[in-house]
Amino acid sequence: MTMMKTPFALAIAAAFFATPVLAADLAPYSEPPSYNEPAGAPKAGWGGAYVGADLGMASRKLNPFDGDKGLVLGVHGGYNMDLDSGVVGAEIEASHLGNVESRVPGGKIKEQGRVAAKAKAGVGFNQTLVYGTAGVALTSFGDKSGTSGPDGWKPGWVVGAGVEQKLTDNLSARFEYNYTMTNDVRSTTAGVTSKSDVVDQTLKAGVNYKF
Repeated sequence: MTMMKTPFALAIAAAFFATPVLAADLAPYSEPPSYNEPAGAPKAGWGGAYVGADLGMASRKLNPFDGDKGLVLGVHGGYNMDLDSGVVGAEIEASHLGNVESRVPGGKIKEQGRVAAKAKAGVGFNQTLVYGTAGVALTSFGDKSGTSGPDGWKPGWVVGAGVEQKLTDNLSARFEYNYTMTNDVRSTTAGVTSKSDVVDQTLKAGVNYKF
């Protein structure tokens, strides 16, 4: 009986002492690394609502020495949306055109004021936004030197381009060019009534505050 127990006891002892050796050979368990989606392209940082003011010049030929030019004073507001490095938005503006003179058959009439609604699309380069704009405009006209202009506001269209530079997170400065045409403007000179397309070009510098 004693001889049968001895081999069995030796087997248990061998298994007991071998357990640490086998455990040392096993690699420790670790959690698999979690998956993180790759980061997208950085946003342009122009998104949000803003308001601003403009100061500039309007004339038929963008000639600073042209006697028909007028001083432009305006306010505007809009909203931009970031699309990766691109920007899209919309803007409304109201401007006093400084009675810039426009030629019509037989004389001249004055452009007095304008309101416009424009769409905008551009590309952001770090702190700089380069953009194009297009939309609709309403222009009011006045009489000049024996030539009477139309009553009320006349519809037209506007296209342009600009560049905007961030000064702080909320404040930016911009420079914008607009080309505006008002079709079929009625005018009367010496009793003769005619219609013509009136064109003006504006250069404006302004500041924006983004909320």
